[in-house]
Amino acid sequence: MRPPSVRALMEELQKLPGVGPRSAVRMAQYLLKEREEALRLSQTLVQAHERVGFCSTCFLLAEGSCPVCDDPGRDRTVICVVEEPVNAWAIEATGEFKGLYHVLLGTLDPLRGIGPEELTVAKLVDRVAAGGVQEVILATNLTVEGEATAHFLVQLLRPKGVKTSRIAFGLPAGGEISYADTVTLARALVARRGME
Repeated sequence: MRPPSVRALMEELQKLPGVGPRSAVRMAQYLLKEREEALRLSQTLVQAHERVGFCSTCFLLAEGSCPVCDDPGRDRTVICVVEEPVNAWAIEATGEFKGLYHVLLGTLDPLRGIGPEELTVAKLVDRVAAGGVQEVILATNLTVEGEATAHFLVQLLRPKGVKTSRIAFGLPAGGEISYADTVTLARALVARRGME
């Protein structure tokens, strides 16, 4: 019943993260109904692809020069390692971190054929080996792949004489202990700190 072009549009929309079949139907219907919105979206997407790329140093998304790497006010002795640019954006939104970032562009995942060579691991080692870095904060996700990547990086960076640390994981603000899973609760206990 659906025209082939509509089915093709829905299939492409379903490839986006978090978009299932029903969401794809609603999006396709909206985009076909609102022609001006759809054209503006397609133009914006083309412009973003033409103008935005990865910083050659930290691999954050940047339009031209990297605003983080080029900021003289950043603490260049600390690098926070994240999986994807979106993770750095979340950390940056806290206003607490003033150092530099390094985006791995994924995690180690041998089952999918993703090893250190497919990530930006060598560039991170080069940055640390160049000197001046005193601490590397590992802010990979609390997944099997994120944990394996963090442990791999600790082993890789240890001979470089740089301090490595892991961000603390625990209970969310406003969360109740009885609803926390055992891994989160265990991490919260291990990462506890004194109160003043």
